[in-house]
Amino acid sequence: MHRKLRAGLTALCLALSLGACGGGGDGGGGGTSPPPTVDAFAEVDRLAAATFARQAIPGMGVAIYDRNDRKVFEKMYGDFAPDRRVAVASASKMVSGLVIFRLIDQGFLSLDSTTAAVLGWTGPQGAITLRHLLSFTSGLPPIAACISQAAITLAECVAQISALTPVAAPGTRFYYGNTHLQVAARMAEVVTGSSWNTIFAQQLGQPLRLPAAVSYYTAPRLEAGTSNPLVAGGLRASMNEYASLLSVVFHHGTWEGQRLVAASLFEAQAREPFPGVVIGYSPMSALAFNFRYGLTAWLECATPATGCAVISSPGAFGWTPWVDLGGGYYAIIGMEVGDATDGVVNFSVQLAQDLKPAIRRALGT
Repeated sequence: MHRKLRAGLTALCLALSLGACGGGGDGGGGGTSPPPTVDAFAEVDRLAAATFARQAIPGMGVAIYDRNDRKVFEKMYGDFAPDRRVAVASASKMVSGLVIFRLIDQGFLSLDSTTAAVLGWTGPQGAITLRHLLSFTSGLPPIAACISQAAITLAECVAQISALTPVAAPGTRFYYGNTHLQVAARMAEVVTGSSWNTIFAQQLGQPLRLPAAVSYYTAPRLEAGTSNPLVAGGLRASMNEYASLLSVVFHHGTWEGQRLVAASLFEAQAREPFPGVVIGYSPMSALAFNFRYGLTAWLECATPATGCAVISSPGAFGWTPWVDLGGGYYAIIGMEVGDATDGVVNFSVQLAQDLKPAIRRALGT
């Protein structure tokens, strides 16, 4: 369906205060059955509204897209809007992984590219691969002071990271943090000769027709700093904009019928590459969720070593996107709440868990 017509239908549904509406799209897969009715999502709405009421936050939104990229449910609670661009925090990680996947597909890098070969690192750190970096098993310290410095470049920051003492050998310890993707992004810069934001625009922004303002910053809530962007958490996007990015993940690399990335990379994303790693720090474990990590995504199943149908990338300000291949949909809980210290907002992650079975019931999957 033409995008302008789809936008008009969505606006009409919102104007009538409906909780769900059927859109259009060229998603690729699963047939063209009619979308569920509004009433089918009454349980989803009830759960979201109750959670929102308990949290006393200004606003949030929930949007659900079926396998045909139809927006089958969308509702805003309080002061939020689907076109409001906010800092998505660690939901940036899955998008950054998607950028890297496109470069791998084009032959610029491989999952086995090393920091020695691309960045000239020496010693044990030279054995770190892109696979280690994307799975946060590089052995690098998870944080570095330079990541918050807007006045330097990404190259300068990664040079400082290279001088840090490793906390483990590559592939032996999982440590959730920001340094890994900062290094991965610098590898992307070196092999392409472009800045990270330019790479993002060329590889995803332009093909998906995203506005230039969908970009990475050192301090995303302030929209400050672009020379040393926070690759693991600096993206700003709206729910509508992020949905396009999530669609590519759901469809394993296709967008409007066009293949952008090889499907095999998404199969790798949904598996834990080093199942025997020691967990140094996991915010999910801290919140009592037994999720492991793949390539820039959390794996939400009991068989992470062989692959998961549900992957997610929640952020510290509550933004929580996920893909459910078995359920035939992808979804976003959108918000930007106050600072969180544990890396993810507990209530938004728990809300996502509560919504998942209700969404499947609504879709009949």
